[in-house]
Amino acid sequence: MWKEFKAFAIKGNVLDLAVAVIIGGAFGKIVTSFVNDLLMPAIGILLGKINLTDLKYVITPATEETAEAAILYGAFLQSIVDFVIIAFSIFMMVKVLTMHKKKEEPAPEPDPEPAADIVLLEEIRDLLKQNRNE
Repeated sequence: MWKEFKAFAIKGNVLDLAVAVIIGGAFGKIVTSFVNDLLMPAIGILLGKINLTDLKYVITPATEETAEAAILYGAFLQSIVDFVIIAFSIFMMVKVLTMHKKKEEPAPEPDPEPAADIVLLEEIRDLLKQNRNE
């Protein structure tokens, strides 16, 4: 069982997947920062100088004894924008990689091996030629 696991773990696909997950996590942080620190403030200014993450629907206001109960739809909108940007970025990267793969010319296929009867006929022909020359 250990040998099977080792063979599975060492395969290139598993290592590629691990690298992709790590890079994807780092990429997600970059996109989240882009959305939180650059994009959402610009959208907020365009919408009348509001912070979208502060948008909420208060169900019950806070009192001295209880906390506020609210639906934070602004944070949800920001998560949607995050998702759309990440999905579009990944789509564009895959599209660029696909374009580069199409440009690579496929390696020429090797000539197929002749059938056994053709090989025998060629050997007979060569022997006949050799006998004539002697």
